[in-house]
Amino acid sequence: MDGSVRLEEVVMRFGDFTAIDKTSLTIGSGEFFSFLGPSGCGKTTLLNMVSGFLTPSEGQVLIGGEPMAGVPVNRRPTAMIFQNLALFPLMTVFDNIEFGLEVRGVDRRTRRATAERLLALVALEGSGPKRIDELSGGQKQRVAIARALAVEPRVLLLDEPLSALDLKLRQHMRSELKAIQRKTGITFIYITHDQGEALTMSDRVAVMSAGRLQQVADPVTLYRQPATGFVAAFVGENNRIEARVIERLGERVRLDAGALGELEGRVGEEAGLGVGVEVALYLRPEQLRPVAADAGGMTLPARVESVSFEGAWLMVAARLEGSGEVLRMQLGSEVSRRFADALAPGEAITLGFDPAETVVLPRDDGPRVDAETGEVVEASDEHR
Repeated sequence: MDGSVRLEEVVMRFGDFTAIDKTSLTIGSGEFFSFLGPSGCGKTTLLNMVSGFLTPSEGQVLIGGEPMAGVPVNRRPTAMIFQNLALFPLMTVFDNIEFGLEVRGVDRRTRRATAERLLALVALEGSGPKRIDELSGGQKQRVAIARALAVEPRVLLLDEPLSALDLKLRQHMRSELKAIQRKTGITFIYITHDQGEALTMSDRVAVMSAGRLQQVADPVTLYRQPATGFVAAFVGENNRIEARVIERLGERVRLDAGALGELEGRVGEEAGLGVGVEVALYLRPEQLRPVAADAGGMTLPARVESVSFEGAWLMVAARLEGSGEVLRMQLGSEVSRRFADALAPGEAITLGFDPAETVVLPRDDGPRVDAETGEVVEASDEHR
């Protein structure tokens, strides 16, 4: 069955407030697709339009090529897993999974066979007679998935279903969800503000901000070739240096970075950067490295502010001598041992980077991510 989802110029308004600006998007049948963005960006609003809980103010939603206008929630080929799972706590696992089938008039023998098959799929064989309150958080998560799959949806909608789990269980359930999606071939549309979830599980990701799609791409492209400053700052950690273009050098640009002197960086896709354009150079912490003071290439003199041990790596905060900006540098254990003496707070250090690993994008006036807190600077509305 065709599980493709198409949004055609959909808009969602709540009174005078526009929660979703005009948006068009196609999600392929059998795709694991995620909407990623901060709280209030419009992710759940889009999901509710697909499920039928909200009717678009403009545009239309199509599932399997069929317009969904006027089709109620219970007649759409979708199922939804909510953040709180919405399981029936006093029912058994079997009863929870069979509930949707019972409502549809499916006979008891078929219901039970379906429930047992799905329990095997989610690795909960033998748990059917248990009550929901006897299960762990991860087991409840699996039951919610099995219950949603029981009604054979073409599209499974998941609204931040892992947010209440602890870190280790959340990481485990990522791989479980991906495996289940691959086994069933059902289209998964996943909502999250956790970039780790989106990058780990998804075939493609749509990054959202303030009711608009910022970029739609596979995880590797999002991380390595962000299309906007918001995506560069929100997906992974990034250092940002403001500058002005003084020369185009093919796929690179030479920049005037003020007190930091001249730098070079790689042009972001379709950035259209000409001489004189105000830009931002983005450089991820793992792309910085300590080098000798007289090393060639792109270097930035700095002074170590702090060093944080984070298990497999060290995170070094260094204040640039020229501008006073603080950059963060991530070092693996081998490099950090080699430069141990230079990493004490207060010590002078030279940071080096390869221009090919950077991305240069035009400065924009849209929402930005605070480098210290990870929060979006522009306030958002609770309806989104």
